[in-house]
Amino acid sequence: MIKIEKLTKTFGSIKAVDDISLEIFKGESLGLVGESGSGKSTLARLILGLIKQDNGEIKGIAKRDCQIVFQDPQTSLNPRIKIGEAIAEPMLIREMFPKEEIAGRVEKLLGLVMLNKEFANHYPHELSGGERQRVGIARALSSNPKFLILDEPVSSLDVSTQVEILKLLKNIKQKLDLTYLFIAHDLLIINYMCDRIAVMKAGKILEIGTKEQIIHNPQRPYTKLLLSSSV
Repeated sequence: MIKIEKLTKTFGSIKAVDDISLEIFKGESLGLVGESGSGKSTLARLILGLIKQDNGEIKGIAKRDCQIVFQDPQTSLNPRIKIGEAIAEPMLIREMFPKEEIAGRVEKLLGLVMLNKEFANHYPHELSGGERQRVGIARALSSNPKFLILDEPVSSLDVSTQVEILKLLKNIKQKLDLTYLFIAHDLLIINYMCDRIAVMKAGKILEIGTKEQIIHNPQRPYTKLLLSSSV
């Protein structure tokens, strides 16, 4: 679905993404794991076209078919507009549906993320962290993407809510036949969610393989360190 070739992005003297080549296959969930500052989120924003690379190419998918779910749903939702309006906004901007169909589409999206239709009339501050993240997911899905980037989507949530959101994301992926890039620093979460894992450090991909290869037979000391810190 996506082919990345020799991608580079520099901020000042720091190479946030350093000559990365990577493929993401249709229907898979690829985990991207690494410590804070390793370049994971920069790579995600390059794929989305939110920032421009210095060198290299990203091929295979139109930007309109990509969406992202951010780490902190509180900051990604406008506190002054209701949940229903927030979910509807991408559809209205892209003129995807007749205006009279938008409310029904919002209700379906709320149902998809296991929220009652009454949530459309609430404001973000009236919701729990888990409920806001469900809204963030619904908003990302409102434009019918084929590829979803999940940037640390559960790291700000308590453990029980994390489990609920991860199960929801797995169910949605299967139901909508989506492709995921799942970004996290916790290899146990990546192991649960993903088919393959790419390990990133200092802007480079150190190793990539199936989750069985990476979890049970890591080749790099850095990967072993991440595993030990996740247990």
